[in-house]
Amino acid sequence: MPDRHTTPNRPARPRETRSSRGLRHGAAVAACLVVGFGGGAATAEVWDVPVPPGAELPAAADRTDPPAPVRDDTDAASRSQAERAATTGSTATGPGALGLLAPRPDAVVTPAPAPEPDATAAVPVPAPVPTPEPPVAEPGSGLVGEVVVEPDLGGTLVVVPGEAPAPGGGTVRSVRVEVEAGLPVDGEVLATAVLATLNDPRGWSGPDGVTFSRTAADDASIRVVLASPATTDRLCAPLATEGKYSCGNSVSGVAVLNFERWVVGAPDFGDDVATYRQYLVNHEVGHVLGHGHEDCPAPGAVAPVMVQQSISAQGCVPNGWPVP
Repeated sequence: MPDRHTTPNRPARPRETRSSRGLRHGAAVAACLVVGFGGGAATAEVWDVPVPPGAELPAAADRTDPPAPVRDDTDAASRSQAERAATTGSTATGPGALGLLAPRPDAVVTPAPAPEPDATAAVPVPAPVPTPEPPVAEPGSGLVGEVVVEPDLGGTLVVVPGEAPAPGGGTVRSVRVEVEAGLPVDGEVLATAVLATLNDPRGWSGPDGVTFSRTAADDASIRVVLASPATTDRLCAPLATEGKYSCGNSVSGVAVLNFERWVVGAPDFGDDVATYRQYLVNHEVGHVLGHGHEDCPAPGAVAPVMVQQSISAQGCVPNGWPVP
């Protein structure tokens, strides 16, 4: 009668002992664990491995090993995406994404090229700088801007151009006005003031019966020159003007006005520099017309125009006109 544990016509297989079966069983478990971890599985099955009777466990079995860490699939996937993003410089999205990732320190980043300037764009035009207005000459003196009295400007004289007829009857005396180069004076304003003084009704037209025209010609009968103190001294020599005073010469026909006096006036005229300038023109042209110096007739009287009022009015009231 055939054995129930064998099959006819098939050789009988040796019976396995429990010990051999347990070892094969353990090998299978190890193989499954290796396959599970190698394939990236997140879990593993744990089988009970029977131990043969009388077999001793290895010494390590007596220790209590810490439990194996549970692997988080989401965290592993996130780290894998982060590593790929750091390598490629890409941005991770989706569940567990790290968002915008900085490139690796050794990665070469090429900056985007700067945009080309637009040739058709409007170029801003700077606002024009306003031109400062030139200083206005003072009427009656011709002084311009900040006035500084230089002691010597070298003596170059500039003729003020222009012609004007005599305004009244009588003997016509032509007048040419000259200004030393470098003086802060508007020549045209100065010439206008000189002729206005000479042709004033209070001037020499009454006593001498003369009237004055303006000219720039060389044959002028009278030259009125405004000059620096040193040039005045040279033009007035041999008369000593000491850098302070002016002069008039009937022989040369030149009346030289000291610029320092033209600016500051004279002590007895006080702050009335405008009247002093009229006095200076009338007094020095009076010398050209042949008039000499006079004295104050009485204390408190009006000073004759030929009193040396640049030095002192001699007790008279200062006056700038031949006919006050």
